[in-house]
Amino acid sequence: PTVLLVLGVLEIHVDQEMIGKISAAVKLMQCSASLDVLFLLDGSYSIGKGSFERSKHFAGKLCDALDIHPDRVRVGMIQFSSTPHLEFPLDSYLTKQEVKERIKRTLFRGGSTETGRALKYILRKGFPGGRNSSVPEVLIVISDGKSQGSTAMPAMQVKERHITVFAVGIKFPRWEELHVLASEPPEQHLLFAGDADDAANGLYSALTGSVCSATAPGCKVESHPCERRTLETVKELAGNYVCWKGSKQPNAVQASLCPFIRWKRVLLKYPSRCFRTVCPDPCDSQPCQNGGTCVPEGLDRYHCLCLVGYGGDFHCAAKLSLECGVDLLFLLDSSAGVTLEGFLRYKAFLRRFLQAVMGQDSTVNVGVAQYDDDVRIPIELGQHKDALGLMKSVDALNFGGGRTLTGRALQYIAEHGFRSTPVFADVQDDLPRVVVLLTDSKSQDSVAEAAQYVKDQNLFLIGVGSSFMRAELTKVTGNPQQTIVYSDPQDLFNRIPELQRRICSVDNAEGCQAQSLDLVFAVDASAGVGPENFLRLRNFVRSSCLHFTIDRDVTQIALVIYGSKAHTAFALATHTSSSAVLQAIDQVPFLGDSASAGSALLHIYGDVMTVQKGARPGVNKVVVLLTNGGGLEDAAAPAQQLRHNGILVFVVVVGDTWRDTLLRVAGSPGYLVHISSYEDLQYYQGFIIERICEEAKSPVNLCKPNPCMNQGVCILGPGSYRCECHGWEGPHCESRVLRGDSPRSPVLPPHSHVQWSPRGLQHFSRAFQHTKR
Repeated sequence: PTVLLVLGVLEIHVDQEMIGKISAAVKLMQCSASLDVLFLLDGSYSIGKGSFERSKHFAGKLCDALDIHPDRVRVGMIQFSSTPHLEFPLDSYLTKQEVKERIKRTLFRGGSTETGRALKYILRKGFPGGRNSSVPEVLIVISDGKSQGSTAMPAMQVKERHITVFAVGIKFPRWEELHVLASEPPEQHLLFAGDADDAANGLYSALTGSVCSATAPGCKVESHPCERRTLETVKELAGNYVCWKGSKQPNAVQASLCPFIRWKRVLLKYPSRCFRTVCPDPCDSQPCQNGGTCVPEGLDRYHCLCLVGYGGDFHCAAKLSLECGVDLLFLLDSSAGVTLEGFLRYKAFLRRFLQAVMGQDSTVNVGVAQYDDDVRIPIELGQHKDALGLMKSVDALNFGGGRTLTGRALQYIAEHGFRSTPVFADVQDDLPRVVVLLTDSKSQDSVAEAAQYVKDQNLFLIGVGSSFMRAELTKVTGNPQQTIVYSDPQDLFNRIPELQRRICSVDNAEGCQAQSLDLVFAVDASAGVGPENFLRLRNFVRSSCLHFTIDRDVTQIALVIYGSKAHTAFALATHTSSSAVLQAIDQVPFLGDSASAGSALLHIYGDVMTVQKGARPGVNKVVVLLTNGGGLEDAAAPAQQLRHNGILVFVVVVGDTWRDTLLRVAGSPGYLVHISSYEDLQYYQGFIIERICEEAKSPVNLCKPNPCMNQGVCILGPGSYRCECHGWEGPHCESRVLRGDSPRSPVLPPHSHVQWSPRGLQHFSRAFQHTKR
């Protein structure tokens, strides 16, 4: 079991799921009976101002569980120290908001802790402003329990008057004294103010059986083991030490052993039971599929944390699918080099991948081969048409444990792996043929000739392995973009979407040639990167631009470099051809300043991705931040601002940086690429471009970012938008109103919307150029 630890004072020994249900139940609590509730707040110096403020906060939280109304729950407050002081009677404030505001305004008074005197005040005066004795009375004492005098007799007299007493500990309470104050059974009437939600639950749970109405449907009061703790100062015998005593004889002393006492603070524990209301949460029905984890959000909402490859809907349906038709053969290394553990990991990866991508209508023929000294094809290509039979065959694969003869295995697969019986004698299977090599061990034979033979047979080879296998896998595939590496065993499973994209890219051209896109590269040119690595980053941007059709109506590219300040090398509307963009990139200088990625993202938000600077409405927008990880502390907020305005932020980090910081900037692991060295940057280019192109195909909100200039308001319509201008006119509020007493708003008649098409983009581009002139 896990333990909920609250300031080291109260532990409820239940599992984490039960803790969540206890916390969620607080939101359903509302005691609506006729009830007089009087708070007795300890305002003595032993409490101190800080703990007194916590007491007030706790009292406010308890009010949330009470239906405060003249005919139902009434609340009053007394503060006590040397003498009791009535802060407000029960009939002063008759709404929850008024009571909570008055509690906040209560001032700390200070003095000695005369709890007994405060109880005698209540015995003498009763509940100030309360109703007749037919209405149940509840006294909530909030104190550290360290009273100056005895409290036993007045506490007993208060309870004899049928007043229900809750004793609430604050700071490090003296639980024995609070035990004396509390009503029977004390387990239900002793609470701790450190966790206000938990204590509110305890108060409500105790009142439910006697005063308040029944709990909400499905909720019930349960007993849980718990432990109360407190700090006490005790005497401890440290040992006997030599000391000198006087003697009867003159001018003489006598050596003796004297006890040495020291004071020590110890944590005392009081095992007990805690009674709390537990309500069912939406995760009890186990709504998440395919191994997803359900996370409750209150009592009626939840979200599913999905495994990689799932998340196609809210409940973790399969997200990926191999919509491309291919003959797909997995070649698993089962040699001693990968070890039994590694082989089992590859089997688990293969199962997860096939579960995620194989739908009922899949056009993929799957086969599995494995190798060490020998090559075996236990699952022939297309042998199984259903996922269930395929999974059983994968489970039956056995570890070999021989030598790692990867070259021989590739040669064999090229010759024998794709032999399939045609449906008709004169019809051959002409699907693309893909081999996925899974290995984590250096080959003990030559791979170069075999790899070339595989290519000659028109097979598309993809290599998957750990980071130290990158060089060999790239040699085998002949293309770094057909090499997939993982950093640790768990990271292997994160590569499932990347493998799916690689398999289906067999017949696809790179880049997004036909997709409209506004793309901004933000390049770290600070001293932390250095001039040599800055050139590598610059060359990466240059080669990436070759994958896009740069044109006013297709892809526009801008470049921003930054140190402590950001500089626009060229804006989105500056260059309309690849040659012009490449030439401009070559002229970009190294800055050598400190780095502030936040300044760069703010600059892009306000001065690059705007209609005034050439950004086009109705076009997807992406920012690629290239950094060594320095200066990211101020980047999370502007990155979120960009995302909020429909602009995607990809973070490409080279070197070691805290992953938490990176994720705050990227917003999601799917938009974060972490690369170990500048030399490896080239290997990730294909992956980064693929991710950008995926986003270029996603639906666009025409009003994000706002296409209307000069504080114009964008109003979305079906497949269109219009700008509502104030003091300006034109389709995008680009022209100031020069005549007339008041601006014409809206500029476009209600039936006139801006429709988007490539021709519409051309029209917008020409109109924008005209307004700039």
